[in-house]
Amino acid sequence: MGEKSSSKGGWCSWFIAFIVSGVVALAVFFTVRSKIHKSDSGPAPVPGPPGAIDKKYADALKVATQFLDIQKSGKLEDNRITWRGDSALDDGSEAKLDLSKGMYDAGDHMKFGFPMAFTATVLSWSILEYGDQMKAVDQLEPVQGSLKWITDFLINAHPTDNVLYIQVGSPKMDHSCWERPEDMNEARPLTQVNTSAPGTDVAAETAAALASASLVFRSSDSAYSATLLKHAKQLFTFADKYRGSYSASIPEVQTFYNSTGFGDELLWAASWLFHATRDRSYMEYLTGKNGEDFADWGGPTWFSWDNKLAGVQVLLSRVSFFGSKDVSNSNVLNKYRESAEAVMCGLLPKSPTATTSRTHSGLVWISQWNALQHPVASAFLAVIYSDYMLSSRTAKLSCNGRDFRPSDLRKFAISQADFVLGNNPLKMSFLVGYGDKYPQYVHHRGASIPTDATTGCKDGFKWLESEQPNPNVAMGALVGGPFLNESFVDSRNNSMQTEPSTYNSAVIIGLLSALVTTSSVTQSFT
Repeated sequence: MGEKSSSKGGWCSWFIAFIVSGVVALAVFFTVRSKIHKSDSGPAPVPGPPGAIDKKYADALKVATQFLDIQKSGKLEDNRITWRGDSALDDGSEAKLDLSKGMYDAGDHMKFGFPMAFTATVLSWSILEYGDQMKAVDQLEPVQGSLKWITDFLINAHPTDNVLYIQVGSPKMDHSCWERPEDMNEARPLTQVNTSAPGTDVAAETAAALASASLVFRSSDSAYSATLLKHAKQLFTFADKYRGSYSASIPEVQTFYNSTGFGDELLWAASWLFHATRDRSYMEYLTGKNGEDFADWGGPTWFSWDNKLAGVQVLLSRVSFFGSKDVSNSNVLNKYRESAEAVMCGLLPKSPTATTSRTHSGLVWISQWNALQHPVASAFLAVIYSDYMLSSRTAKLSCNGRDFRPSDLRKFAISQADFVLGNNPLKMSFLVGYGDKYPQYVHHRGASIPTDATTGCKDGFKWLESEQPNPNVAMGALVGGPFLNESFVDSRNNSMQTEPSTYNSAVIIGLLSALVTTSSVTQSFT
């Protein structure tokens, strides 16, 4: 009896001890969870100077910058592309202008001013945000050199206040030939916009390009920077005073780079001119009637060579994040930031407002022609916005009641970059020259023709039809990309998927520069 009583007392002691330890464990659990929750809801630390280099993105960036060299026209300097040489040295001669520089648009030899200027604007933005990260992997100088190659052309294409040459070459004639640019001898007619044939869209985009570039070169070449800014101001005045789409003034451009409106370019140019000058009149332009007419607040759009609204919204968010209080507290400016947030919420896969326009693997997919331009451009904006949040210690972004952190935007940007670099069902890189497997039949005249071949305009088409891989590697070319079902036909005749472009290069260079490492963004470009 005594033994039973002793056994029962021992059992009770162990039971009480178990209960007490359980209560303590639960208290510890909830305390730790509370601390973690509080930590998650607070702002992440502000990154310092560029940190550890991510070799994957550094290697890809070094590849990507080379395509801009491949696309250069004119008398080449410090040429690092063995199969390229001088070309189009007489461009502009019919107007007694030197338009020999600039870049060929894609796989052809046209110089289209509208997308070329956009290329320059995006390159400038990339340098201004991530120049320190480019420099960490020795790519700042090459990118600045390529930018200047374009801006030299744009300056010369603007001989007087209200005249801008926006195209060199005839698309019909150019696309009737398949030859190396070094061998071209066909006529290269010029196309211009002016007061009687206005082109607000292309003139304003060129103003944005030159204004943003003036910031890039301000510290290294103040005289050149001043020249860029002078032309930018003149072009913006021309674009705003003589309103009209270049697609309406010059109907033949509609087949290639048709503009769907000019309001976005006016806001884009004014945004860059505000950053370049800090002149309040440009901010008043953005927050006044022109903003009301053109900003489309709250309506997310896709950033591209044609539509700059999402870029405007993100760029003006920079002012909201970092600007002086008398400017950043503007109710209208907050509308731009709210619109930028709507764009970001549309990109985040787990957001209630996430776009459903994606492939099975998660690639944003909007168009079968040049499909990669939209996901890469979107990822570029997402990582910029993420870095604005980090550098301003903004903890979260709210999407219809669900909160996301800067790291979520960066994760989305990485997913798009990684798809491009080979993390896709085909296990193929769409950036030519990166990785072990990439397109071999890029739709590109110079890459497809051996350097020792003698061809004219017409007989070069045998190289288009050749079943052999390109003899020259178009290093850094970002091709059009996959169909919605993630298939890809590597054929030179499949320009929809295998043709690269300079503006594709601009956005992939910007994206990769952002991912090379992490650092805080500068709070002011000036």
